[in-house]
Amino acid sequence: MWSDVSIRPFLIGFPAAGIVLGFVLRFAGFEPWVNWVWAGSTVPVLLALLVEIMLALRHGEVGLDIVAALSMTAALVFGQELAASIIALMYAGGQYLEAFAERHARREMTALLARVPRTTLRHRDGKLDEIGIEAVAVGDRLLIRQGDVVPVDGTVAGGLAVLDQSALTGEAIPVQRKTGQAVMSGSTSVGDAFDLTASRMAAESTFAGIVRLVETAQRSKAPMSRLADRFALVFLGLTIAIAGAAWAWTHDPIRAVAVLVVATPCPLILAVPVAIVSGLSRAAKHGILIKGGKALETMARIRALVIDKTGTLTDGRAKVVAVHAASDFCEDDVIRVAASLDQASKHIIAQTIVSEARNRNLVLLVPTEIVETPGEGIAGKVASKRAAVGGIRFVASQLAGVDSSAHQIRSIPDVAPGAVIVAVAIDGRSAGQIVLADELRAGIERLLGKLRSLGIERIVLATGDRRDVAETVSAGLSIDAVRAELTPDQKVLVVLSERRAGPVMMVGDGVNDAPALAAADIGLAMGARGAAASAEAADVVLLVDHLDRIVPAIEIARRAKFIALESVYVGISLSTIGMIAAALGYLTPIQGALLQEVIDVAVVLNALRVLRDRAVP
Repeated sequence: MWSDVSIRPFLIGFPAAGIVLGFVLRFAGFEPWVNWVWAGSTVPVLLALLVEIMLALRHGEVGLDIVAALSMTAALVFGQELAASIIALMYAGGQYLEAFAERHARREMTALLARVPRTTLRHRDGKLDEIGIEAVAVGDRLLIRQGDVVPVDGTVAGGLAVLDQSALTGEAIPVQRKTGQAVMSGSTSVGDAFDLTASRMAAESTFAGIVRLVETAQRSKAPMSRLADRFALVFLGLTIAIAGAAWAWTHDPIRAVAVLVVATPCPLILAVPVAIVSGLSRAAKHGILIKGGKALETMARIRALVIDKTGTLTDGRAKVVAVHAASDFCEDDVIRVAASLDQASKHIIAQTIVSEARNRNLVLLVPTEIVETPGEGIAGKVASKRAAVGGIRFVASQLAGVDSSAHQIRSIPDVAPGAVIVAVAIDGRSAGQIVLADELRAGIERLLGKLRSLGIERIVLATGDRRDVAETVSAGLSIDAVRAELTPDQKVLVVLSERRAGPVMMVGDGVNDAPALAAADIGLAMGARGAAASAEAADVVLLVDHLDRIVPAIEIARRAKFIALESVYVGISLSTIGMIAAALGYLTPIQGALLQEVIDVAVVLNALRVLRDRAVP
């Protein structure tokens, strides 16, 4: 019943109104009615609490709600009706305070859920129809207006898209997407209206996946909360022991009531959930989706890191890193002709070369007489020139029989392992070669250094790529071991073997990483471009394609755990001191209730400190 936020104000209202009415009746001379009013105002809260306790016991959960029920019951039995009413007010108020604090702490995660679009405008037969996003099909052309949340993943089909992705990635600066470029669902259009061609249905889009992950995270219960439940049993026993000893020693039941009151409610059941939820919310604002309290607490204890290479340690996308033009050609000539011809190919390397030409602001021509050999290359005419683009053997075969030594394709020295060489021929002559490679992410060495400073004792590179490629990529990095040419099940074995150093975090982005992500103590997936399988298997998903977000993720997790335990230990210590003072007769039941409420407010406010951006204590 306490989980139903809508009834909490009413439960607070009963004892609050009862206390006021009781004093009014006393001043008006209706003394016989005063205690009945105070007792009656306590009963609704007590009944709601008893129902909650019974429901919890049915699920095998025992908590400090029992102390609250005992203190109210004892106060009524021993004629402390005003104290009972104050206890009811303080307890109901404490539960409402906790709910309010949790709602405040969840605001970043709730903001994601609140932004889910319901309808969109679709171009159809020269008209715009408003449809539910569940009706959007792949290939539909949608109109995205200024202020609209992009409903599905797609590409810009017309106009310039200016997008605010801050709710997804934490990046405050809007990004621009031109025609043909991808747009992530959940982004907000902050520029002029543009057309979007849907590439996924709504249920399969990025934002829908993020919403599902957020809902899973919100349903999770932290192991620290379960630990708090176990502490609650010890504290319950201690409370009853002190109350019983005070009664037995002094033969004064009021002292026992005062002891029970001071222990109601306990900061143990308030501080931990608030601190954990605050940590989840804080991480979400940084574009880090942590799937619940269990993952948050485990991340605070990470000591070993296993990291994938492609798409994780590296960008995961081939880039043009060098252009070697023949003596009578310039670099832009080689790229322009190759890209013009590659417009006719869907191969990922061809599209990379086209993107490079556009980045250089080169004007591309329409190719003709195209003949593509899948997996080898493409030949055709660009303007009046015959061209060939592809592997060295393919281009050499296109030059075969040309009566000139100029067609010979020269070798490129010092090409890094794993690099791809694309040869280009123009009018029967070798024009040059384009070198593509998957490079390391910028700042990766600095990131590894920060992880070391956070207590990560061992870092291992685990990849399915060739050993020479893996060793070349990792050369000079702060990596303890390289495991190459691994199958998915072998990656799992690497994760398990690294547990001797402590809890292990696995970082990956591909489908082949999913088993290892699930096997690790913490699986972290690159969710911005990574496979859906890896995001589902992981405990943590980076909503933005920045590996350096691992650092704030760990810092937030450690800060949340530190503050939660700090609140618990300080709160319980103060409550214990209060109980001893009550047992010795220094606190009445009413004074004890007021003191405990001050303690509760203090620990909840302390737990909310997690929401602030500060370093790990």
